[in-house]
Amino acid sequence: MSEKNKIFNKVKNWLLDYEFNISFQDENQKVLIIEKESNGIKNMILIVSDTILIMEQFLFEIKNPTQEIYKILLQKNRDIVHGAFVLDHSGKKVIFRDTLPVDNMAQNEVMASIDSLGILVGEFNSEMIQMTK
Repeated sequence: MSEKNKIFNKVKNWLLDYEFNISFQDENQKVLIIEKESNGIKNMILIVSDTILIMEQFLFEIKNPTQEIYKILLQKNRDIVHGAFVLDHSGKKVIFRDTLPVDNMAQNEVMASIDSLGILVGEFNSEMIQMTK
């Protein structure tokens, strides 16, 4: 079994230990899609690359982008413990993204990144709703 396969299976088992629902998996591409709505996680994508674990979840689409909205997002990035807000190429879709090096990655680090998203959604929910209007 390749090292990449071992890491993929390790991450998958960690997620199952924490009772995440794996709604999609592609072992060849090393992709998982997970859900745990009680933690604010819905369709989070995890990709195991050669050197990093990439975690992304679409959060919302900005209906009327302004400099003020982008400023608020950048300022909120400072408060996020793990990960950050990122924009897609259109500049309208807001995504939570975090990466971890796989060479010495631990279960608590992966869970901390995922938990960070749950905290973010809880703390910033009303502002995110306003940005979608």
